[in-house]
Amino acid sequence: MAKTKKPANDSASEPPSLFDNMDMFASVPTSTVAGNGEAEETESVSQTPAHTLHGGSGPLRELMNENFLQFASYTICNRAIPTVEDGLKPVQRRIMHSIWEKDDGRFIKVANVVGHTMQYHPHGDASIGDAIVNLTNKRYLIEGQGNYGNIYTGDPAAATRYIECRLTELARNELFNPKLTSYIPSYDGRNQEPILLPSKLPLLLMLGAEGIAVGLSTTILPHNFIELLKAQILIIQGKNPRKLYPDFQTGGVIDVKDYADGVGKIKIRAVIEKRQHNKLVITALPNGRTTESLINDIEEAIKRKKVPVREISDFTAEKVEIELTLATGATQDQAEQALFAFTACETTISSRPVLLCKNRPAEMTVSEILKINTAQLLDIFKRELELRLGELDDLFHSKTLEQIFIENRIYKRIEEQTTYEAVQKAVLDGFKPFRKLLRRDVNLDDVEGLLQIKIRKISRFDINKNREEIDGIVKEEKETKHSLKYLNDHAIAYLNKLIEKYKKVYPRLTKVNDDAFEEIEVRELTATELTLKIDRENGYIGTEIRGGEELFKCSSLDKILMVWEDGHFKMMPPPDKFFVDKNCLYMKLYDREKEFTAIYTEPSYGFTYIKRFAFGGLIQNKEYRLAPEKSKLLLLEEGTPDSVYVKYKPAKSQRIHQQEFTPSEVICKGVSAKGIQMTSKDISRITTKKPSWWDDSEKSPKGQLT
Repeated sequence: MAKTKKPANDSASEPPSLFDNMDMFASVPTSTVAGNGEAEETESVSQTPAHTLHGGSGPLRELMNENFLQFASYTICNRAIPTVEDGLKPVQRRIMHSIWEKDDGRFIKVANVVGHTMQYHPHGDASIGDAIVNLTNKRYLIEGQGNYGNIYTGDPAAATRYIECRLTELARNELFNPKLTSYIPSYDGRNQEPILLPSKLPLLLMLGAEGIAVGLSTTILPHNFIELLKAQILIIQGKNPRKLYPDFQTGGVIDVKDYADGVGKIKIRAVIEKRQHNKLVITALPNGRTTESLINDIEEAIKRKKVPVREISDFTAEKVEIELTLATGATQDQAEQALFAFTACETTISSRPVLLCKNRPAEMTVSEILKINTAQLLDIFKRELELRLGELDDLFHSKTLEQIFIENRIYKRIEEQTTYEAVQKAVLDGFKPFRKLLRRDVNLDDVEGLLQIKIRKISRFDINKNREEIDGIVKEEKETKHSLKYLNDHAIAYLNKLIEKYKKVYPRLTKVNDDAFEEIEVRELTATELTLKIDRENGYIGTEIRGGEELFKCSSLDKILMVWEDGHFKMMPPPDKFFVDKNCLYMKLYDREKEFTAIYTEPSYGFTYIKRFAFGGLIQNKEYRLAPEKSKLLLLEEGTPDSVYVKYKPAKSQRIHQQEFTPSEVICKGVSAKGIQMTSKDISRITTKKPSWWDDSEKSPKGQLT
């Protein structure tokens, strides 16, 4: 079979490379491994100067640089990143080529395919086997027989010796054409492998891809086959296709608010159905999740009291069916919201298409990838039609020669010749009267072919049948030229034929939500999930305390603020059980913006201070102080009271026994700021509401706080 060196992607315009501005990869050589295992450069490259840590050059530094660049180039181009032209990574391409070489329409042992692929792939059999299973489970290219695992449950596939595979009809018809394929030597030089497959399908977007290479990674989400074909038709017609969104085999519902033409992120949710009055059934999984991993995640959420579910039953077989029985008192809406908020029933997937285009890394959008695939489709059709025209022309010439040779008994001329040269000349002279019936001159190769005709064929030659065959060739030539002239119409007819054939086989599985997912108010959802209690006798607080006095309802997302009598305070999540002793003055939900008024007596001179403050940002479980050590907190109230009433302890020669202060005169500052001095007298009583012990008849001066 003829092999042309023309690559299959000449018509696609070259996109900007990720490394256009990076000299690091400008000198990376493309290399193959010779039979002795040594790398051989296939093109001349310049070497990036290397410098030692001290500014000079050294052989070790140069060696490290060269080896690293070769490793980086190899990882990117030969392992981790797929190509835009045929959508495959090298191991996938080698697998497809190997199956095609062995293809006879029947199933082949996967172990045999693995062994055959190892002629081209210089890595272990396990990676090849895993790649075959992965491609088979994606349905488009390989048809499997046997246990290939379960994409829903996560069950692994059987060993390669127990399972079989073969090409799908789609792959067999649309992926291979050795006449349009360029080949290079395999890693050991013993075989020829394709550089790229002449794929007519937008495989990169159909299959999706993930990969991590040196300095970059790629995530390309799979899209619906039929939608891609319809978009290609619009591109050929010069129209803008509608937006394309991912489509996952596991189904689910996606929110594409933050997804822009293949770049960004999507939120994907499981499909949850409501049954009876106390059951929810998960019937579709988010991408990347299995029933086992999702159930484990839900069980963890149940242990943390996030999800009101008391029983989980997994009935998954060919379809996903995870039945959740709700806890007593829980509503279906509440449980569904909790599943989305606290489990993997809702996940976020990021997308960044990085790929190889003309063997260089590039970052593209879905539209750009599809335009390149469409341009390649037209180019392949053009080359196929041109190749077929050449074949038909050769066939017409050979059929016409054969007819003239037999019908006009030119073969009789060779009976009298004594030398081979004379035989050739006799045949050439015999065709001279019939030159007008031929499209080109008869050459010695034509004569050689005619001389190979067997006597049996001459005796049974059917002139009418041969003329019908020539008429058929002429008719096909006319059709081929018409298709070549109207190439776009030919491609659109081809795409419409594929759509009609496969639209029922590959329907959209993932639903695109027209509106963004409704934001779940997690704090509101969990506002009363926990009850904080206090054991006053032993000095403990917590959500797991049996008995005790109930303080308030809270969420596991809340933070608890505690302030002690000596002025130290701490912020923490609701504890299961925590010792606070009996000197804790304040214990409520933490609000960083809430203002407080505090009055404390410092230990050195016994002066009393007042301060207004907000706690602001705190690190949880870290201990802070709002007053100096060994101080005594006399009052701590939320907000700013209208007045503070103070009763002083009796003292010799004391004229003022009580005073009223106005806290609003104090400026609100940070929690660590020093307070304003209220008094140097000892205080016996203090309150913010006018008390019964207050003597209205006593003319006390107004307290000063400035």
